[in-house]
Amino acid sequence: MKRRRLLVNGIVQGVGFRPFVVQTAMNLGLAGHVCNSSAGVVIEVEGPADRLDRFAGKMQNDSPPLAQVTSFNSDDIPPLGSAAFEILSSENTPGTSTMIPPDAATCSDCLRELRDPTNRRHGYPFTNCTNCGPRWTIIGRIPYDRPHTSMAPFVMCTACQKEYDDLQDRRFHAQPNACPDCGPRVWLKGPLGATAAEGTVLEQAAEAVARHAVVAIRGLGGFHLAVRADAEAAVDLLRHRKKRAAKPLAVMVADLPAARQLAELSAAEAALLQSPVAPIVLVKRRDGAGLAANVAPGHRRLGLMLPSTPLHHLFLDALGQLGINAVVMTSGNVSDEPICMSNDEAQERLANIADAFVLHDREILRRADDSVMQMVGEAPLVMRRSRGLAPVPVSVPVSIDGPATAPILAVGTQLKNTVCILQDGRAFLSPHIGDLGQVESDRFFRESIATLQGLLECAPLTVAHDLHPGYAATIWASEQARLRPELKLVPVQHHHAHLAAVLAEHRHPAAAVGLIMDGTGYGEDGTIWGGEILFGGLEGFARLGHFEGVPLPGAEAAIRAPWRQAVSYLRHAYGSQFFAKNPNEFPFQGDRPVAPVLEILERDLNSPLTSSCGRLFDAVAAMVGPWSEVGYEAQAAIELAALTTAAQVRAVQPFSLAVNELHKRLAQTDTNGPLLLPVATVIKSVREARRAGVMPGVISAMFHRTLIEILALTAGWAAAKNDTAYVVLAGGVFQNEILLGELEQRLRQDGLHPLRPLNLPPGDGAVSLGQAAIAAALSKERQQ
Repeated sequence: MKRRRLLVNGIVQGVGFRPFVVQTAMNLGLAGHVCNSSAGVVIEVEGPADRLDRFAGKMQNDSPPLAQVTSFNSDDIPPLGSAAFEILSSENTPGTSTMIPPDAATCSDCLRELRDPTNRRHGYPFTNCTNCGPRWTIIGRIPYDRPHTSMAPFVMCTACQKEYDDLQDRRFHAQPNACPDCGPRVWLKGPLGATAAEGTVLEQAAEAVARHAVVAIRGLGGFHLAVRADAEAAVDLLRHRKKRAAKPLAVMVADLPAARQLAELSAAEAALLQSPVAPIVLVKRRDGAGLAANVAPGHRRLGLMLPSTPLHHLFLDALGQLGINAVVMTSGNVSDEPICMSNDEAQERLANIADAFVLHDREILRRADDSVMQMVGEAPLVMRRSRGLAPVPVSVPVSIDGPATAPILAVGTQLKNTVCILQDGRAFLSPHIGDLGQVESDRFFRESIATLQGLLECAPLTVAHDLHPGYAATIWASEQARLRPELKLVPVQHHHAHLAAVLAEHRHPAAAVGLIMDGTGYGEDGTIWGGEILFGGLEGFARLGHFEGVPLPGAEAAIRAPWRQAVSYLRHAYGSQFFAKNPNEFPFQGDRPVAPVLEILERDLNSPLTSSCGRLFDAVAAMVGPWSEVGYEAQAAIELAALTTAAQVRAVQPFSLAVNELHKRLAQTDTNGPLLLPVATVIKSVREARRAGVMPGVISAMFHRTLIEILALTAGWAAAKNDTAYVVLAGGVFQNEILLGELEQRLRQDGLHPLRPLNLPPGDGAVSLGQAAIAAALSKERQQ
């Protein structure tokens, strides 16, 4: 007889791993015990050597659906002569190295119980088991046991306790286990404080939505705001109250058949919708789908999701009884603020938005907005990483970080902020925080840092941040360093962080070319970068090229007003006299103050240079369409792209003037300085196409085709120059499915190896990982 001690790490707590261990041991006739600890799941198992080998193999290869085993250590220890196998109480050990499980959408077994009139959980909105339900949003600390969660106040009834103790039950050691007799309850608070009886809460909420009311619903990681998706007046009311004039709204439907009524779904998209993540999936909307036109104006795609909790399933069932098959389900917040989490917070912050509130008493300990994904090519692209995905860590190469490296905190950037702690070879990123600079967002930012440090039981002494001195995260880091002189600050250039994030995700050990295309990033020369050709790794980078620099008149003001960018880009292409010679060529010349903007540019007042690809998109959009002003970030670029398709882009020719200019410059790259990617010739080509009567959708296709050609040619030049085949594609512009998908294909055709984000967004939500990886690499370099 032999005895072994196993330490299993990964997502192994809160996912039915201990019951799996017990069942496997008993089936193999082995004795010993299992327990949770802050270090992972600890197993001691005793029996014949061949059976111990089989047991170890099953631990690594046959784990439960939600489990992810990332490390497995085995040591022989002296036999104790154990006669049975049991679950011991959890061990509280110093430090935390196990992973915190994400929340998981309702499984099919729980859904069946929810709708079975003979089941004791029929219609119960908090039904869950070891295969589904809340995890991250209810965990106070590791180890994951009920006393450490927001389920602690709810004492299990006899029936629930019996399930919890029964090895053969799928609720064996399911920490959030509950039923109507002992678990959380839900209630409706309507106008003037009126409340509804518990059994009719969701029916009354559905009736309110049917009457075009706005209903706030407390879900898994926060509140949603719901209105019927087929009523333009209801959607307008929500937009007005939420201060969200134009940005698309997500839609929830009951099931996959209902989703197919609204959208053309591929098998991969259907699988994403039905996955435990249950994200919002951006899918191709069907013509005549019966949705209000103002749900996603100007977009070919629709943000679609299925219910992720029993409460949402029951709500959609109640709506279906009223003949309503789709409901807008958007984040419970005022635009650009974090999602509301507590009952009191929602009733205060959403008081002027919601007509009624569906509330419950299972406290949410961690905010988590809906994740957003889209299929691009053969793989999903994460647009927003939150519920169901965070805080699953990203494993980084041992060469970047390892057990000997002290933990590092990275605080991200100003927009689409996330924070990251890199520790023991794993990068733990917070869920999506959002745009900093507002009281609520900045509070959520600080809350997220405290959450990660608390759960991981660490206090990093190295803090990586963006170069921009005015970003809220940079200011926070500087303030912390003043308060704690022992802190070491590591400033990281924004686009280098984008490059590093993708390299770290791919565990790519060598330097690579980086096509980093976004809207804004503070450059090392004090200008605004955003259309960058880099070559480098984690330790450093070189700026090989960028789009021609163009002044941004009014700086931030120009980002909200693409017509200002069009004025500057046209002046860049044709000179200052263009508008005097062509007074009525563009619509914005008649209703916008062009002359004062030209004066700002001539006097070089508050007009920083930008090489941004995002700003180039904005300028072109303002020239060819109605996007003089925008209601949300990147609206002009997104809706310009929506005018065309990948097939149309492949069918047109690029602007020859711009491509020929690039060829000339590539032939002259022996001169000093970075390669300048053409901008003036692109603007001239767009103008000439417009003057020739080419339709906006065709101009959009030609513009996309031109960018693909410019970037592919430049990537080939940069790769050959640096003897590599690897090209990183990162930055928010690559959320454009046409640009990303077509450029990937083109690079592969050219014999290159494109690297795009895997489990993180291409935009600023990944910057904190890049910052942390760079800081760790620099630390390693200093130690050597």
